Amino acid sequence: MKKHLRTHSGERPYKCKLCPSSFTVSDYLRRHLKIHSGEKRFKCDLCLVSFTQSGQLKNHLRTHSEEKPFKCDLCPVSFRHSGSLKTHLRIHTGEKPYKCDLCQARFRHYSGLKGHLITHSGEKPFKCSICPASFSRSSVLKKHLSYHSGEKPFKCHLCPARYGHLSDLKRHLKTHSAEQTFK
Repeated sequence: MKKHLRTHSGERPYKCKLCPSSFTVSDYLRRHLKIHSGEKRFKCDLCLVSFTQSGQLKNHLRTHSEEKPFKCDLCPVSFRHSGSLKTHLRIHTGEKPYKCDLCQARFRHYSGLKGHLITHSGEKPFKCSICPASFSRSSVLKKHLSYHSGEKPFKCHLCPARYGHLSDLKRHLKTHSAEQTFK
């Protein structure tokens, strides 16, 4: 039960001494340590990538096929890996097990929490290759780069306006709603 509760709390007490990875269960840490040992006995015959465990190879082989055996019971989506389905189900349940200790923010994915923590540190590791700007999130850098490229793939269906990012188009569409209010 204690192990299971960690999947909801985000607690990861088993920490790797060789890298920043941490785990909810000691067996996961033990398996992870094989990565650092360099021992990769299980090789893919199709692309020659190697793995430390046979299960990893089995999962990898699905990337070479269209096999997606893990199906959501609530919508038509299916996945190659059981962990992806488990994470997907949080969309339906609203579960956000990863909580920031510095504020009230909660996340469906551990990676979301990790990215969020950077906003508290003030660190901006994502740097623009064109100008001096830097950002705390890769998604914001991606949006920024679309401004440099001038690419505007998002078109308004009510007027000729085009935008480089979907959020800008959504903001623009609200102006059309406001126009309807005042007519």
